[in-house]
Amino acid sequence: MSAEIRPRQVVEKWVERFNAADVDGLAALYRDDAVNHQVANEPVEGKANIRAMFAREFAAAKMVCVVEQILEDGPWAILEWKDPLGLRGCGFFRVENGLIAFQRGYWDKLSFLRMHNLPIE
Repeated sequence: MSAEIRPRQVVEKWVERFNAADVDGLAALYRDDAVNHQVANEPVEGKANIRAMFAREFAAAKMVCVVEQILEDGPWAILEWKDPLGLRGCGFFRVENGLIAFQRGYWDKLSFLRMHNLPIE
């Protein structure tokens, strides 16, 4: 068995840092050229832009990720999650050399905005 960091371990760290609203810690998990595509929004390219996205999001709402399950398949980790307000979603993380190269998330943006009393775009 390799001493390499497994995709599941990276996602477990991601959840810890997400729940701590640790913007710098989250950004450190991404490659410099990573892409984060939350399908309700446009893709965000590059570690610096991903960091800025998290900073904006944590400033706008208290977000909590409760892990339902994490599955792993080769370089991919799949996170099924819920939050305490009842929102559910899933995220797909492609991990290369211990860093997130690509992330895609599926969740209901309209429900999120309503649950957090945020303006509907």
